[in-house]
Amino acid sequence: MEYNDLEDLIREQEASLSSAFPALMRKVYTWMALALAITGLTAYFVSHSPTLLSLIFGKQIVFWGLIIAELALVFTVSAAINKLSLTTATLLFILYAVLNGATLSSIFMVYEQSCIGKVFFITAGTFAIMAWWGYSTKRDLSSMGKLMFMALIGIIIASIVNFFTKSPTLDYILSYLGVAIFVGLTAWDSQKIKMMLASCPDADEQAQKLALNGALALYLDFINLFLYLLRIFGREK
Repeated sequence: MEYNDLEDLIREQEASLSSAFPALMRKVYTWMALALAITGLTAYFVSHSPTLLSLIFGKQIVFWGLIIAELALVFTVSAAINKLSLTTATLLFILYAVLNGATLSSIFMVYEQSCIGKVFFITAGTFAIMAWWGYSTKRDLSSMGKLMFMALIGIIIASIVNFFTKSPTLDYILSYLGVAIFVGLTAWDSQKIKMMLASCPDADEQAQKLALNGALALYLDFINLFLYLLRIFGREK
């Protein structure tokens, strides 16, 4: 889509936004914030429970089972949300946030708690700026988004390779690339969500499921941005 065409489309949408649009956007960020809170509280609780830590990280089958379950939940909510009821999709999103918190509890064992808090606020500030820019810009970010998605595939492959080679230099490079990728994806996802919800005439169940899917995308952007920034700025115990 050409720049002028996108700008005209955005202006038309902004001029004809339904009364449901503000409510749907609030739902996106409310669901996202709720999921982040659930993940953070779960991670903190698990990190202070020797029994749960031993269960999750002492037995590989449990840990990898949680990882597989998380991937299955993300795929289900993202790809099959139209076949799910809003209640079911919401419960699956919450379950995913809990499981993610359980696996992320390891950061409390690796990094100092003060550093985790500092990096969280750095992430929140960076995320807010890029989400606002993606929401307000008149530029078409689809090309940038596609490039970021391809780069994400590349960094996943490189991370798998580095899992076996254990190169500190490559890990350092991948951390900075990861930050750049998820900064870009945050802006792209924000624009996509706005364009998607702007055309919803009312806040029916289908529109709310779109908002929930948008919340999941932004949640994933935030979590991954946080983890890459933690690898750069976090002080290990």
